[in-house]
Amino acid sequence: MDFFVPSASSPAQAESVFTSIAQHISAPSQSQRIHKLQWLHEGQVCTCEIGQLLPDVFRTKEQVLAIFDCGNVFKVCTPHRGAIEFDPIHASKSAVIDVEFFD
Repeated sequence: MDFFVPSASSPAQAESVFTSIAQHISAPSQSQRIHKLQWLHEGQVCTCEIGQLLPDVFRTKEQVLAIFDCGNVFKVCTPHRGAIEFDPIHASKSAVIDVEFFD
């Protein structure tokens, strides 16, 4: 699957939004773009996929905009968690089950 950011109207706009979010959360440069992340969170398997809603465990119906590899943690960003305000969702690398990348 080709890289995209939900609601971006062009590849250039997707890159711009992705870069803005990365700067906002102080994410390092990404050699690969993450499409889907699966990890154990509070005893449950959580799956976050770009363009899909967060799992119910997070008690909000926000769409996943971007996922960043930030060293020992992945940061999952939605419009309010990471992209505009508040902190992104953190997924410890030690709890990760699977990572899928864009082509």
